Amino acid sequence: MGRESQNKKESISMPHGLTLQDRSRMTLSGIKDVVNFDDTQVILNTDLGTLTIRGERMHVDQLNLDTGDLSLTGSIEAMEYDDVIRGGGFLGRLFR
Repeated sequence: MGRESQNKKESISMPHGLTLQDRSRMTLSGIKDVVNFDDTQVILNTDLGTLTIRGERMHVDQLNLDTGDLSLTGSIEAMEYDDVIRGGGFLGRLFR
């Protein structure tokens, strides 16, 4: 039963959103996993693909993977989603 309930938890889709304030404070929801982070880059898995956030002096202030919430501070310079989305997304369908 433990493994079955864990698989159900992993397959539940969470709404993804982000709020950026003054390019120095970011709040995100719908985070499935933190792939990597350091003071210049944070890489996150979401249902909408992998999100890479680049900047300087970045710090993860709060992380709760049970609820999918994350907040970070620092000098945020760029955000980029990869093109790998469930179902392939537009670019995946275009290049089949």
